Formats: sequence, structure tokens, C-alpha cells
Amino acid sequence: MTGFGSAEKNGFRVEIRSLNHRFMDISMKLQQLLSEHEIPMRKMLKEKFARGKFDVSVSSAGDSKAGLKFNEELAKDVYESLKALQSRLSIQGAIEIQTLLSYKELFIAGSQECDSGLLYGAFNEAMEQLEKMRVEEGRAIAEDISNMADKVESLNKGLWSIMPDVIADYKVKFQERLREILEGVEYDRDRISQEVAIMIEKRDVTEELTRIDAHIKQFRKILKSGDIIGKQLDFLTQEFNREANTVASKAGDYKIAGIIIEMKSVIEKIREQVQNIQ
Repeated sequence: MTGFGSAEKNGFRVEIRSLNHRFMDISMKLQQLLSEHEIPMRKMLKEKFARGKFDVSVSSAGDSKAGLKFNEELAKDVYESLKALQSRLSIQGAIEIQTLLSYKELFIAGSQECDSGLLYGAFNEAMEQLEKMRVEEGRAIAEDISNMADKVESLNKGLWSIMPDVIADYKVKFQERLREILEGVEYDRDRISQEVAIMIEKRDVTEELTRIDAHIKQFRKILKSGDIIGKQLDFLTQEFNREANTVASKAGDYKIAGIIIEMKSVIEKIREQVQNIQ
């Protein structure tokens, strides 16, 4: 889901943008003096949101020069280690300051004191603004998805209404075909009746249509829950699609095929929209 939130407190500036994404993807840009706060801020985002691509910018209007500090304890250890090595190997020469300067590990970035309460306050405020925009967009998407679910239900009712005629027509055609094949040949009528019943049962899609109805009810229930629902709805759209494919393959009727094509088109639109909600 898309959105934008920003806040500023006592020189701390936070901007958060989010785009549609199936998973959680966070990209953060912080000034060096604020880098220690990156992990806590990532955690705050993950606790607040479940899906989306987030671009975060955090800056401070204060002095951004962190400065350098010299690690005297480490320098002492390095110097003493070099002296000991020099003694053991009988190496001539003096260990001068230039030697120590070549060890970049002896220099550490100085941290600038900042009011973390104000910083995280600004971050929370930006997240709240972002969430508000995402909720508004989510309502619009949910309404669109609900309308498409109504369309799937309507198409499924259409399948229910024509299935008796489709089965009856198939039974007549199958029996006529058998009579043509077995004309002039003696055969067991009871056995043929059993075979006809078996073939009709293979064409029956009552279970699949019932499951589609159940999926629609569950879909609406989840949609109204107001919880984190994106992945649940994504799963149900896959189930819609699977049942529709089974109906098309089992029924083998052009009228049913036409309805299924339209249903799969609506299901695909639902799937695309579901990717955009949390």
C-alpha cells in the first residue's frame, strides 16, 4: 500500500514513504551520527506494518560532524606488542607515531549526543501519518475487492443454475452415443446404466461450486475483520482459481467454460488488488 508520513521535532526530520509490495522491504537513509538508531527503527516499522516497500529518511539539523576519537588503550596494546616483537626478532629502529597512525582501527567515530525521545517521537508521528494514508487507501481497495467478490458469487450462481441442464444434456448425448456404438449388439442394460451414472458423476461439479460459495463467505469475513488480512486473502484467491480450473476441466461444457473464463478474469483482478493490502 502506498503512503507518506513526515514529522519534525527539535531539528530531527523523519520522512517515510511506502509502496505496494508482497513482503516487507525496508530501505533506510540515516546520517552517520544517527546510524545506531537504524535497528530500533526497523523494528518499530515491522511492529507497525506487515507488508510494503518502505523508504525511510532520518536526519538532524544539528552539527553532523561526528569527529574522531583515538583509542588510547588499543594504541598502548599495539605499541607494546610491537616492542615485544622487535625484541624477540632483534629488529632495529624506533616505533614512532607514524607507525601507530597506519592502524585505522585506533580511530573511532565520536558520537554526538541526541535526545532519543524526540527522535523516536518524530519517527512515531511519521508512522502514524503513513498509517492513516494507508488505511484510507485500504478502505477504497477493500470496497473494490468486495464488489469483485460479489461478481464471483454472481457467476457461481450462474453455474449452479445451468448445471442441472448441462448434466441432463450430457446424459442424453452419452446414451445416444452408446446406442450408436452398440447398435445390433446385445449388452447388459444395467451395466450400461451404471457406466452412465459413473460418467455423470465425474462431470458433477457440485462440490467445487459449494467450496467456491464457502470461500466467498470466508473472504468477506476476513475482509471485514480489519486485521492484517493480505496473506489470508491471497491464499483464498488461489483457492478460487483452483476450484474454477477444476470446474472447467470436469464439466467440459462450452457454456460453463464461458462463465469460468469470466470468473478467472475477476479472480485475477482480485489477486492483483490483494497484493496491495496489508
